[in-house]
Amino acid sequence: MTSPQRLLIDATSYSRGWFVAASAAAVTGAAGTLALPGVLAAALDSVIDGRVAAAPVYWFALVVAVLVPASAVQTLAGGVYGADAVAALRRNLAGSALDAGLPGGQRFPSGDLTSRLSGNCAQAGRAGLTVVTASASVLTSLGGLVALWIIDWRLGAAFLLGVPPVVLMARLFMHRSSELFTRYQEAQGRISALLLEAIGGARTIGAAGTTDRETSRVLAPLPGLSATGLRLWRLQRDTGWQVGLLLPAVEVLILSVGGYALVGGDITAGQLTAVVGYTAVAMAMLDQLDALFTLGMATAGARRVIAVTDQPVATAGTGFSGPGSHSRTVDFRGVTVRSGDRTVLDSVDLGITAGTALAVVGRSGSGKSTLAALVGRLRDPDEGDVLIDGVPVTRFTPDALRSAVGYAFERPALLGETVRGMIAFARPTASDSEVTAAARAARADDFIRRLPAGYDTPLSGAPLSGGEVQRLGLARALVHDPAVVVLDDATSSLDTATEAQVDAALAAAWSDRTRIVIAHRVSTAARADLVAWLDGGRVRAMGPHRELWALPGYRELFGATARPVEEDS
Repeated sequence: MTSPQRLLIDATSYSRGWFVAASAAAVTGAAGTLALPGVLAAALDSVIDGRVAAAPVYWFALVVAVLVPASAVQTLAGGVYGADAVAALRRNLAGSALDAGLPGGQRFPSGDLTSRLSGNCAQAGRAGLTVVTASASVLTSLGGLVALWIIDWRLGAAFLLGVPPVVLMARLFMHRSSELFTRYQEAQGRISALLLEAIGGARTIGAAGTTDRETSRVLAPLPGLSATGLRLWRLQRDTGWQVGLLLPAVEVLILSVGGYALVGGDITAGQLTAVVGYTAVAMAMLDQLDALFTLGMATAGARRVIAVTDQPVATAGTGFSGPGSHSRTVDFRGVTVRSGDRTVLDSVDLGITAGTALAVVGRSGSGKSTLAALVGRLRDPDEGDVLIDGVPVTRFTPDALRSAVGYAFERPALLGETVRGMIAFARPTASDSEVTAAARAARADDFIRRLPAGYDTPLSGAPLSGGEVQRLGLARALVHDPAVVVLDDATSSLDTATEAQVDAALAAAWSDRTRIVIAHRVSTAARADLVAWLDGGRVRAMGPHRELWALPGYRELFGATARPVEEDS
């Protein structure tokens, strides 16, 4: 498993130049900060000794001239680096979530993925900048400690007395807070997942009058979130006051030793001034609680990102560029798919000859959509093979597989800027005439032309019903023009008459294409060449709809009032 440190190092590689610039500026600033007390000490001693010396003033001006631009460069470079690191983490997480299969599944619900993508990536991406800042502070503090030791070894020894207890406090804080940070973020993710689910079903919740119940369900993880947050706050509070008491005690000890050395004539007044400055610089190393808190959050965030990016991802094929120009058979051989302890598809063997329209029917949970997802590798089987023209889909290059297999879904995603852009999303080079022809075939042209700007209407301003969105999805599949077409309940929101018209148009447009149609209506099954009846993850029967209609269990799938072939078919 990838470690949080490895993840952050990989993210840094996307903006290495800015990271180096921020680090260099931090080191330069540290050097300037260390030089400042020494310059001031030299100036004070020259005045006390009655010597007029311009050199200390020049050195002071030089140090200030270095510190100001170094601070500006560190702020700029650190900001750009942090933004690039967060963007890289988000790209990797989004890519891994999509490459691993259908997103929004049981392991990572959509709301939880959103939480990881937005909050956790941002927390993890800030770790590098925090490390740069904290490292520069520690480097400066070590320099201050060395300076104290050079001025008088007793000063350095006094400082070192405070190091062991602070280190112990820091280790205890990180040990105790690590699990709390993770639990806190997991609770946030659960709330996000439940909230997104509730928003998606807002109309159903309102119609059912279950708002209060759903509110309670969404907020169910809140007490755990609150309890964990309080434990984190108490841990930070307790560590904070302990460090807050220890640091002034160490500082008073150092200054007391410095005053004793001045009275004894071991150091000068200017050196005592430097002791004050170097003590403040050295103490910064012991006061890194905020940095530890940020790093703890970043580490926990990185672990949640890794949980997604370390998912098994199907290896893209490299050895086959696409199906033949005529033959487009699809075969499922011994295909088994599992989801946790449940077997969704169980040793499915299914052959679909080229140009066949196959309807896949079955009760909810029988594995219909899972079977459809396997054709285009939206999901890979745990056992068995899926082949197109006798070639395993795992051998297809990604571009070849996307060209060979096209989908239309029950709830098509509105991707693209305009209605035209959505229809041409899978093939941006499609001409306006091709887009219009596809819309006509999907019976979408009429309502598109009634939109405020027709085909150029922004999707955000297009009032579309569920059936209209489905027709746009079908038009997009037509423009895609794949060799194998998978319609996953893609006409479920259409009325019976419109569905019949659309089916007829699609059958004409795709007469030579292999079509796999996930069907719930008897009319859809009746219009298909063959029907595969899935039951409990297995193919219970396969044949023409009229023949299967003689089976009582098959008729029950469509309800008692359904007819074998509807009049509009």
